[in-house]
Amino acid sequence: MDKVLGLAEGKDFIQIGDTYYVRVCSPFADDRTRVLKHNETFGVFDRRGDIQPLGLGDQGIYYRGTRHLNESVLFIEKSFPLFLSSTIREDNGLFTIDLSNPEIEKEGKIIRQQTLLITRTKFIWEACVYEEISVCNYGESPAQVILLFKFNADFVDLFEVRGCKRKRRGNLMEPVVEKDAVVFQYLGLDGILRQTRLFFDPQPLTMDSTSASLSLDLIPRKEKIIRLSIECHQSDEKRIFPSLLSYEEASLKSTQDYQESEKRWSRVWTSNSQFNSWVNRSKSDLLMLISETPFGPFPYAGVPWFCTPFGRDGIITTLECLWLSPELGKGVLSFLASTQAKEFSIEADAEPGKILHETREGEMANLGEIPFRKYYGSIDATCLFLVLAAEYYKRTVDRKFIEEIWSNIELALLWIDRYGDVDGDGFVEYRRKSSRGLTNQGWKDSFDSIFHKDGSFPIGPIALCEVQGFVYAAKKHVAELAAVLGLFSLHDRLVKEAEILKEKFEKEFWVDELSSYALALDGRKEKCQVLASNAGLCLYTGIASPQRAEKIGNLLMSDKFFTGWGIRTIAEGEARYNPISYHNGSVWPFDTAFIAAGLMSYGMKEMGMKLFKGLFEASLFFDLQRLPELFGGIARRGDEGPTLYPVACSPHAWSSGAIFLLLQSALGLKIDGTKNEIVFDEPRLPDFLDKVVIQDLRGRDWKIDIELTRYPHNVGVRLLNKEGDIKLIVID
Repeated sequence: MDKVLGLAEGKDFIQIGDTYYVRVCSPFADDRTRVLKHNETFGVFDRRGDIQPLGLGDQGIYYRGTRHLNESVLFIEKSFPLFLSSTIREDNGLFTIDLSNPEIEKEGKIIRQQTLLITRTKFIWEACVYEEISVCNYGESPAQVILLFKFNADFVDLFEVRGCKRKRRGNLMEPVVEKDAVVFQYLGLDGILRQTRLFFDPQPLTMDSTSASLSLDLIPRKEKIIRLSIECHQSDEKRIFPSLLSYEEASLKSTQDYQESEKRWSRVWTSNSQFNSWVNRSKSDLLMLISETPFGPFPYAGVPWFCTPFGRDGIITTLECLWLSPELGKGVLSFLASTQAKEFSIEADAEPGKILHETREGEMANLGEIPFRKYYGSIDATCLFLVLAAEYYKRTVDRKFIEEIWSNIELALLWIDRYGDVDGDGFVEYRRKSSRGLTNQGWKDSFDSIFHKDGSFPIGPIALCEVQGFVYAAKKHVAELAAVLGLFSLHDRLVKEAEILKEKFEKEFWVDELSSYALALDGRKEKCQVLASNAGLCLYTGIASPQRAEKIGNLLMSDKFFTGWGIRTIAEGEARYNPISYHNGSVWPFDTAFIAAGLMSYGMKEMGMKLFKGLFEASLFFDLQRLPELFGGIARRGDEGPTLYPVACSPHAWSSGAIFLLLQSALGLKIDGTKNEIVFDEPRLPDFLDKVVIQDLRGRDWKIDIELTRYPHNVGVRLLNKEGDIKLIVID
């Protein structure tokens, strides 16, 4: 028997047999979401500003690894308001939603459809979501309506949202209902009391543990204002609860915080308004993802699944943006130095000197139900830490800081040689020790992302090709730091070790039949003869010979890899190729950007420009012009956009930083603070950019503004303003 199920007075679901269908007019038919974040708190909302307990299940307000609210839905007279539009302000500081009323019949009177304009604005400051709802009557007669809010707090761990099942949970306590507020409470098995407080102003007409209703008498052409705050708290923190800030006070603090953060970044303007939108959105996303830690700013990896510090992600993002915001480098290095492994831990895949893979908060992490409280299962974060340390020094000449973390640098070098090279063959490889850790520990860390030509999985330990490149770059870079500190014997040793590694790498990893490096060597030293984008990252590190770099470039730009939007992680035709998988054929914007940077560093500018253009044009098809974590590796089809990957993080720090690495690489921009030089080495601009202006490009004691103009065969560089002692060099 067929029947209709309704969550609101308008029916939302139709059941035919055992199958449920969502009506097209239902808000549940739109699965697009909006995201807000500040420090440890983030919210995932639908486009109406609601939190629906259905769909993919990721909507909610999250704080320190726990979902503190899983339902918050607005009704007008028991019906969903009509959706008009919604957007996130360009600085990510405010989410604005415009709604209206359906036709309402009440006490013999009719309020016609779209008589009332309902505008919701919300933002997050610290651990609180602030919302203002204005309702304006554009009718000719007074109207009286009831706004109903439904809410719930499930206090599930983020990993439960991702699908983990738990045998036991803590105590979900009875909500405390006050005249104008309700407090949800959960006492976790870890002994932490987690609370969520919803506060309404004015006081609701009715209030209980699942809903609040407010009666509004609306005079024509006048508006009524409702304020709602949703605050999260955990008992192991000293912060005052509840907060004493008003909507206006919190809004002012949020605006001032963004303005102060933005001042620390150089500014980029171009002649292309669409490109400017991409720049501004990417920069705002990065500023939103950056959280202030006790050690300085750190870009959290992505919302919703990776809103926490990741070693590799933080370093990669910072390398993309270091030329614009060197301060970020200090924050990331400080945090990772403070969390560097000092002892062995099998469950954490940790050895002395190893750099953090990720850290997690939340009940499951606290109880050890997941191994990620502090987890070190990343084979490349340690060498990338060294690369960033050297790049940071070159950008800032901050010798004092390098001296402060020198013991961490020495430990990281020791880890590479003592623990990174598992079997003593001269290559750095991984083999999982933790029973619950990651099977694969490179950036492609899916269980099936590393394989042989026939699709079979290799036996460890596994040496990835790009990791050898990262080790090579790390030793070359740290050698320069050693020379700065007067450690010349260490300098000479590291340079020699890097060259030996480069020679050995060329001999052991190159596969003539592929015209590429092998994806990896397994524990038997057999090559994983798979065409993978990993070889492209070898170009970024400089370990590839020029002749082989050219072959790899031609291969990557072939139809096997290049979709028209970006580079597939695995070439079409390989045994485990799947263009809609996570790591085996999809396109990751950061991966494409680093490959483009590598190509251009070897003089293959046109190839790099093609990738630059592909990602720019891809950005035009994504909501808010925000590149997601990844998208499908399906070849470009006419005027259609890229194929979405449904659970990709968006925003995602790597992807947000990609545009800045692409622009830097195209311009051949190198900043050497040790020589007080800014160099544009064979600068080029893609055909969609006629002019680029870089303002407030800063160093230790200098500041400069530069204009770059594209001509048929080169790029002109003009100095607009200069303060301090800095040389501008153009090599064409």
